Amino acid sequence: MLDFFGDIGGLIMAPLYYVISAVLLGFHKVLGSIFGAESGAAWVLSIIGLTLVIRAALIPLFVKQIKSSRNMQLIQPKVRELQTKYGHDREKLAQETMKLYRESGTNPFASCLPILLQMPIFLALFRLIDQAAKNPDRERGLMTEELNRQFGEATFLSAKISDTFLSTDLISVRVLALLLVVAMTITTFLTQRQLMSKNMPADALSGPYAQQQKMLLYILPLVFAVGGIAFPVGVLFYWTTSNLWTMGQQFYVIRNNPAPGTPAAKAKEERDRAKAAKKGVPFEADVVREEETKEAEAKRQPRVQPQRKPRSQRNKKN
Repeated sequence: MLDFFGDIGGLIMAPLYYVISAVLLGFHKVLGSIFGAESGAAWVLSIIGLTLVIRAALIPLFVKQIKSSRNMQLIQPKVRELQTKYGHDREKLAQETMKLYRESGTNPFASCLPILLQMPIFLALFRLIDQAAKNPDRERGLMTEELNRQFGEATFLSAKISDTFLSTDLISVRVLALLLVVAMTITTFLTQRQLMSKNMPADALSGPYAQQQKMLLYILPLVFAVGGIAFPVGVLFYWTTSNLWTMGQQFYVIRNNPAPGTPAAKAKEERDRAKAAKKGVPFEADVVREEETKEAEAKRQPRVQPQRKPRSQRNKKN
C-alpha cells in the first residue's frame, strides 16, 4: 500500500522536478559562468531566481487573493447580521451566507491559493536539495548525477546548501541556518500583520473572521519557526525570498489600491490631496463630498409654503 502511494506521489512530483530543475539550471548556467559552476553563490542565486520566477507566475492568483480577502473583510458586517438573524437555523444561515458570497463575488478559499500552489513546488525543491546530497546518483528532472553532486556539495558562507540546523554540528552553519529561520519567521509575521493593520476596516477587526486572522498571525510564524530547523539552507533561502516578495507586492497593492474605510485608504487620500494641492487643482474627492453635502442640506431644508393673504389685502388688489 505504501509503495502504491509512493508511486502516485512520484507521478505527481515528476513534472514539478522537470519544471523546477529547468528554471534552476537556466539561472545556474548564467550565474555559473560568473561565479563558477560549483560555487555556492551561483546555486543560491539560482534558487532566488527560481523563487522570483515562481512568484511572478503566481501574480494573477495573488490579485484574486487580494480581491477575495478584501471582499471578505468588507462583507463581515453583513455576515454578522446574517448570524444574528439566522443563528437558530444553521442550514438557512449557510444558504444565505453562500448567497452573500456569490453576490459579492467572494471566494473564501481564494486567499489560500498562492500558499497551496506553492507547497508542491516547495516540496519538490526540498526533495531536489535533500536527495542531491543523499542520493546524487539518482537523477530527478534535468538534474544529472554530476549536477546533483555540485548542488549537494555547494557551500555558501561555509554552509552546504543541503545542510539543516539539525544535521550539522558546525556552529557557523547553525548560526546561518538559525538566522534564515528567524528571517523566514519574521517576514511571515510582518506580511500578515501588514494586511491586518493597514488594509482592514475597523468593523472587520471583530468577529470570527478577524479572530481567525489574528490566530494565523501568530500560529503561522510558529509553524515555520519549528519546521524551519529541519529545512535545508537552500529551502530557507527560497521561502525567505518568497516572503520578501509577498511583502513588497502586498505593500504596492495596499498603497495604490486599498480597501475602502481602512487606514491605508485614508493615507492614500491624504497623499492624493497633497498632490492636488501641489498642482493647484481641487481634490476630486473633496469636490464630490462638498456637492453631496450641499444636496443633502437642500433636501433637509423645509419647503416654504405660500402664505395666505387676508381678504382685505386681496380686495385691495382687485
